[in-house]
Amino acid sequence: MSLHRKLGKTYTPANQQGFLGPGHIARAVIQVPYPDSDPFIMLMDDMLDKKDNIPVGGPHPHAGFETVTLMLEGEMGDKEHTMKAGDLQIMTAGSGIVHTETIDKEAKMRILQLWLNLPKKDRQALPRVQDISLEHVPTKSKKGLALRLYSGSLAGLTSPIKNYTPLILADITLEPGISTTLDVPASYTAFLYVIDGNVLVGDEGKQLKTNQVGWLDRPSAEGDSQLRLEAGETGARAILYAGQPQNDEIVSHGPFIADTEEDIRRLYREYRNGEMNHISMVEEEQKMTW
Repeated sequence: MSLHRKLGKTYTPANQQGFLGPGHIARAVIQVPYPDSDPFIMLMDDMLDKKDNIPVGGPHPHAGFETVTLMLEGEMGDKEHTMKAGDLQIMTAGSGIVHTETIDKEAKMRILQLWLNLPKKDRQALPRVQDISLEHVPTKSKKGLALRLYSGSLAGLTSPIKNYTPLILADITLEPGISTTLDVPASYTAFLYVIDGNVLVGDEGKQLKTNQVGWLDRPSAEGDSQLRLEAGETGARAILYAGQPQNDEIVSHGPFIADTEEDIRRLYREYRNGEMNHISMVEEEQKMTW
């Protein structure tokens, strides 16, 4: 018997003033307790309309998780590496790195950045960076449907991105009235974030509108489950996140995720003592580009 995923908790994240100045609006997309969002720790929708050349941002540390950054609009970066609309970067902070995000010119962009928990056995993994450009993202196009698969396997596609925590990340666009049914592992935590339009979710056809988040039920079963999506009268674009829960407690403090409070104190000591390398210094084999 096939399992059909249903829409559970829904809400619309509020706009908040971001930390990069008056042109920065941020939305906290994940607003459920971690046991319900596992392996997803945090997801921010950052919208920046910077109208000056005053530098903002700067170097900061991370450890114990991965950042998954999807560029929706605009571009950011430097001469060594620039992300543009449709590109994805996964940075494995693992044992600890220093990362620099500085914007020193006028810029307009929109970014989704996820904090993804690492399996307990991989929390101290060697830091690495994976970049996949829009041109190399596996894509499925058929009448009224366009699906970009950034991570995992879905709809007959498989991404080259390497995962410690099994993760499906897909950008799905449907023209008005078009429907699709996707096979998603039944054990995965999954949610949709609607970027534009409205979409009917599940066999019940519950509606999600622009800027709404909808969490799917999580069957206590193995194997596949089916997710039915149908675009409303204006069409729809939604981002699907689905990942394997790790079922381990985590300790979170500032930029660090760890197993214990002592681990957190150790990470702060290492950062203060200059023992964390900058992510640009990782070995070449830890830099993967597609």
